[in-house]
Amino acid sequence: MSQIDTDENILSETEGSYDGRGTMDDRREMSESFKLVPVAESIRYRKRAQSAEKKIEVLTEELTQAKSQANEMASELSSVRTEQKLIHKLAAAGAIDVEAAVLIAKAKMGTETEADLDGVIQQLKKEKQYLFSGTGAAAAKKTAGARDRMQNSQTVLERAAKRAATTGNRTDLHEYLKLRRNFVH
Repeated sequence: MSQIDTDENILSETEGSYDGRGTMDDRREMSESFKLVPVAESIRYRKRAQSAEKKIEVLTEELTQAKSQANEMASELSSVRTEQKLIHKLAAAGAIDVEAAVLIAKAKMGTETEADLDGVIQQLKKEKQYLFSGTGAAAAKKTAGARDRMQNSQTVLERAAKRAATTGNRTDLHEYLKLRRNFVH
């Protein structure tokens, strides 16, 4: 191997410089103080360092995105939990149309996620009585002229069946079977 080939394959990576002039002893002293690394290996190290720096940048960017997604998901979770609490409390308060009541209650709460749910429901009961059962005219009552025949017939049939079962009398059983024939087709 010639002197030119050796100079191309060796790279000095320490402080100071060597101008190539000097005696053989000076060269030995300088070579001992210098760390000599092949050029190809130094290029490889440089490329690995650059790729590692790029990976660090990409990973830090991914980390910030993951943190922002985690924050968004946490806020969504808290809003869903608040909505579930509101639904349960509205159902316990006797809301007829729970979906409408939830929407109105959310509008009243505004951006406050931890507002006083009981206070909002009480205010909703006062202002929108038609959303809750038992207060006001929530459901129209039946008039005296309109009777639910199926329900009355079921009660008559059930009474006859209970009487026939408890007494064990043949006449009660016969009457029950006649009623059953009339009501059940």
